[in-house]
Amino acid sequence: MSNANEKKGMNTVERARELAIPLCDELGLFLWDVRFEKEGATWFLRIFIDKDEGVDMEDCEAFARPFDKLLDEEDFITQSYVFECGSPGLARDLKRPEHFLCCIGDEIRLRTIRPDEKGERDFEGILTAYENKEFDVEINGETKHFLLSDCSYVKLNDDKDLF
Repeated sequence: MSNANEKKGMNTVERARELAIPLCDELGLFLWDVRFEKEGATWFLRIFIDKDEGVDMEDCEAFARPFDKLLDEEDFITQSYVFECGSPGLARDLKRPEHFLCCIGDEIRLRTIRPDEKGERDFEGILTAYENKEFDVEINGETKHFLLSDCSYVKLNDDKDLF
């Protein structure tokens, strides 16, 4: 376990992630994402959970009740905020290495920051590999290589007619 000084240096998202992972493991859930974001005057701590067969309201409640108690006990967020727990959704963002690794074989869509040599920025295909912030996508039978840093977003494809 990390000591108190190390915990003081953690940002809110890192500390919330550290608290959420053991609870997710205990409940058979996968911690997809943690966000601490401001909308208007209100701060939101958003925890996104998942499991193989998808999450429902009961899963969210089973996580949220004990996690809310942990947040009260740890009291590491200085400003007032709203805590939300939910599913990452069908078109979830792929950001972390574990997101890419668990989605190999799935259809994804992405947008690059700059167009490629053909002037294209939007792509969809099957995620075939990921390593060290680089990934391959099979598009119409050809493999195209991407750097995560060159992408404005990478998401699971929830609708083939988006582009």
